[in-house]
Amino acid sequence: MFGRLMPKEGKFFDLFNEHAEFCVKGAKEMVALMTNFDDLEIRVHAIEGIEKQADKVTHATLDALHKTFITPLDRDDIHQLITRMDDILDLLEDAAQTISLYDIKAITPEAKRLAELCLACTEKVKAAVALLHNMDNSREILAICQEIDRLESDADHVMRAAMSKLFREEPDVRNLIKLKAIYELLETVTDRCEDVANIIEGIIVENA
Repeated sequence: MFGRLMPKEGKFFDLFNEHAEFCVKGAKEMVALMTNFDDLEIRVHAIEGIEKQADKVTHATLDALHKTFITPLDRDDIHQLITRMDDILDLLEDAAQTISLYDIKAITPEAKRLAELCLACTEKVKAAVALLHNMDNSREILAICQEIDRLESDADHVMRAAMSKLFREEPDVRNLIKLKAIYELLETVTDRCEDVANIIEGIIVENA
């Protein structure tokens, strides 16, 4: 009787989908920033705004978690999933602000490629999250998670090559330090996407 009177489920999957959409929007703005530095401050401001909107979704999810008696997934899984997704946008915001604060005048093809891989990863995260409401989608979800792992591996290769080139060819030490920081932040975005994929894989194993 007591359980039937308690709030159940909540709109967790809707919140996951909303946050994933913000991740994709933030990554698209990062690619646009890397493509055209003329709009740098506009893009940085846009990413900051998207991150703030996503923060509200994170807080709403955690609030719902505290108020919901019966959740559709393990409580710890819900907490970890929304927290790691939030990390994605935090890092994109950090990267955008770092580019602005360091007064970088031109971006490298390698940095742009890393931004593109960030976008590809967030799009896959969005696709996986969209299917999570139904465990009948488990095989498709796991295939998407494998794609995220592959993209993260690609980002590792791009960053290693970029670092090698940077230390061999960049004569300005200050510029080297600036670009190294950007490379690391962008590659870490793909790491957080892989973290999300790992959490989702765990959810599938527990619930499928």
